[in-house]
This record gives sequence, C-alpha cells and structure tokens, in this order.
Amino acid sequence: MRRVGGSAFGQGVAVFLCLGLMVSASTGCTWFTGKGKPGWVDGWSADYPSSQYLTGVGQADTRSNAEDQAYAAVARIFKAEVAAQVKDWESYWVVENHGVSNAERRLTIDSVTKVSTDKVLENVRIADVWYDSESRVYYALSVMNRAQAEASLMEKVLGLDRAIDTDVTESRQAIDKLAKVRALRRAGRNLVLREAYNTDLRVIRPSGQGTSSAYQVNELSGELEQFLATNLVLAVQVSGDHAEPVGRALAEGLIREGLRVTTKREGEEGGAPELIVRGTVRLFPIEVRDPHFKYVRWCSDFEVVEPGTRRVVGATAHGGREGHLTEREATAKTLRVMQQELSSDVAKAIAAHIFGEIVLPETAMMPASCPREESGVRR
Repeated sequence: MRRVGGSAFGQGVAVFLCLGLMVSASTGCTWFTGKGKPGWVDGWSADYPSSQYLTGVGQADTRSNAEDQAYAAVARIFKAEVAAQVKDWESYWVVENHGVSNAERRLTIDSVTKVSTDKVLENVRIADVWYDSESRVYYALSVMNRAQAEASLMEKVLGLDRAIDTDVTESRQAIDKLAKVRALRRAGRNLVLREAYNTDLRVIRPSGQGTSSAYQVNELSGELEQFLATNLVLAVQVSGDHAEPVGRALAEGLIREGLRVTTKREGEEGGAPELIVRGTVRLFPIEVRDPHFKYVRWCSDFEVVEPGTRRVVGATAHGGREGHLTEREATAKTLRVMQQELSSDVAKAIAAHIFGEIVLPETAMMPASCPREESGVRR
C-alpha cells in the first residue's frame, strides 16, 4: 500500500509540475524553470513572426544586462541601415560646416540619427526571458510590432513634411534675406531628420520601402549654399589689440560655419556686405596674488550690424584670462586662446544667430566684456 500510495503521490507531483510549467510558459516566465529552451533563443518564434515583428535577442550573466543587450540588438538593425544612408545626408552638413573634420560631421549626423532611433525604440518591449541553468546565462527577447511602429513613424514623417513645405515656401517668398536663410535652414534640418525617420521606416516595413519626400537634401543644401554665397556676404571689422590676427581668426571661423566673408570695406567696388560683424578686442595685464605667475586678461565685444539701416541685429561679449611665468609669455598665451575662442565659440554664436537657431541680445541688453571707455562698440 505504501508503494502504491508513493506512486500516486509521485504522479500527483508530476501533474502539478506539468501544470506549473504550462502556467509558467503561458505567462512568459519560462526562465524560472531552467528547462524548455524556447525557439526564439535560436532566432525563430511562432509567437512573433518576422512578418509582424522585429526581434532581438540578448544574453548575459544577469537578467538586466540580457534585456539591455536585447534592446541593443534591435537598435543595431536600424543603425546598419542608417550607415548606408549617411553619404546622402553629409552634403547638407558639409555646406553647414565648411572645413570641419569628418569626425565632427560624423558626430553631428549620429546625433540626428540617435533622435530617430530613440523614438523608434520607444515601441520595443521585452517579451520573454529564459534562464539556462546549465550555462548560467540569461536570454532576453525584445520585440517591436511593425504595424504600431510604422503608424508612429508615419505621424512624425507627415508632420515634418508639412513643416518642410511651409519653410521652403516661406524661404522662396521672403524678401528679407535673414528670414529667407532661416526658413531654408529650418527646412534643411527638418529634411535631414525626416530622412532619418524614413530610413527607420524602411527597416520596419517588410517591403523595405520608405515614403518619398517632395524635396532632396542635396537640393536644399545647394539652394542654401548658393544664396549664402551671393546674397548674404559678411564683412569683419576688428579694432583694438592685435586686431589683424584676431579678425582673421574670426573670419575663418565664420567661413567654417558656412558663411561667406569679404575683406573689402564699404565703399569699395563689390564691397557692399549685407551684414557687418564689428567689434573691439583688448589684452591687458591684471594683478593677481600669485607669486609664480603673471596674468593677462582678454576681452571682446562684437555687434552684427545691417550696414544700410545701421540696425544692430545681435551682439556678443566674451573674455577670459591666462597666466604664465612672465608677462610676455602670458600675453602670447592669451592671444592664442582669444583667437581660438573667437574662431570657434564666437563664430558659432554669430552664425547660429544669423541662421535663427539662437537669439543674441541687443547691445543695450548685453553686459560689456571690455571696459566701457575702451570699447569700440557703441553703448
């Protein structure tokens, strides 16, 4: 009897375990059992067919890391497609940043594609996790519903299409040159982002087809470049200490930002710029309680002026100090730093203001960098 009872008990346990496994499998928690390796670990799943889902599998020694790897697996699918499209977009960034390194352009493009990919990955979820008790490895399955992700992306693409069309129309009808540049710039940036979304769309759709745009990136970038070269010429006028090398550094920085700079003055033949970037720079020793170093301060005040109306459309002030063993060495170091900042930070700020991406304050609102009585900029 005891043997029969034991057998009955064993059968009951077996039934209980089977039921437990069934419940576990139905709730997506098979990783607790350490058995019943799911098919998706090897790349196939009846529950998530490739016609309806994008999937990614991750594995690691912890569950959280396995889930992170599963998300990353889906992200790599999109990044592979993005890499194939980068050359088409670079034409816009080359116009936007003349002379910048390939690494800098690559970083800019990556930042745009990251925006799109991050939005796409909002539609990804972890569908299952399995633990292999023999190898002590966790496996995670991430899934993206193609139809849901496509609907989300199409909403963004259509919204960008409307914005691009509005900006292109505005740019081609605008009389004010700054308004034209700013509208065309917005359209170009939105088109690059739109093309990033469209690349994601090609990945999501089983057909691999995207949704074409009414505009091309190289078309808008060429239009912007042509207008900047012929209709928005800048002149740089610098007074004060070391004005010539400082002015040259600022002009080089503006050219790298995609702007055209002339060296001609007003009144000279062909020397009628649409905007003048004018200002003053100074270097002077300062007293600092430091027994080992001498310090020199630098300051700069610049205005962006419309020569016809003499209206100031923006102003910027920058300064700093540098130290060295002697005043002569400190002055040389300060001059180098000042040139670098004017060529990078100041040039970027002025260009961003011209392109409508930031708003520089008016002169009256701007705190002076140089002492008021020494500044060549009107207060």
